[in-house]
Amino acid sequence: MESVIYNQSGQKTGSIKLPEKVFGLPFNSDMVHEVVVSMQSNARFGTADTKDRSAVRGGGKKPWQQKGTGRARHGSRRSPIWRGGGITFGPTTEKKYERKINKKVRVKALFMLISKKLHDGELLFVDRIVLAEAKTKNAKEILENLSTVSGFSGLKTKKKNSACIYISEKDKKTERSFNNFGNILVAPVTSMNPLDVAKYKYVVITDPEKSVAFLVKKIKNAKN
Repeated sequence: MESVIYNQSGQKTGSIKLPEKVFGLPFNSDMVHEVVVSMQSNARFGTADTKDRSAVRGGGKKPWQQKGTGRARHGSRRSPIWRGGGITFGPTTEKKYERKINKKVRVKALFMLISKKLHDGELLFVDRIVLAEAKTKNAKEILENLSTVSGFSGLKTKKKNSACIYISEKDKKTERSFNNFGNILVAPVTSMNPLDVAKYKYVVITDPEKSVAFLVKKIKNAKN
């Protein structure tokens, strides 16, 4: 299995052999959905908190006598059916949203998504991204160049969650240059995860040899 490597000008510079165990896995939608939903759940802060009828202020006195008024019986203004009363089944800080994700399953879900991106023509390998200055116009020029690659014309659009660019090492110039693009995420390849790969349409991986070697190493780490 091979894939073409491009430079930041959108020109072919070579090719790379891709391991089947990372880029050739069949897609299992159930497994990927379970991992992505679990990661979304783990990202929740769980700070929403409502008061039930026992926590609402007031309501110690019976609104009116039980019988003789012709109105419905009520024992407290704290009742959920009263305006200003307690909330029934509302969110509380007592609820925990954390879900355990098996390390092997998480890695496999990531590789399934990467394999699908490659199969669908949404994964692009770039030898490196080098910027002389941290300016948005330089980043825009790179996106326009890469959009000339067949199948990646959407890189220059302003659609939401357009692309995720993974760099081999943290680079402040690159991160700052793409920071003004709300539809582009720049992150080190060490932080690649199923949630981001599933969220963005295109995935761009720089320094392919080093990045692929890191992904292969993730398999060994998941077994430990």
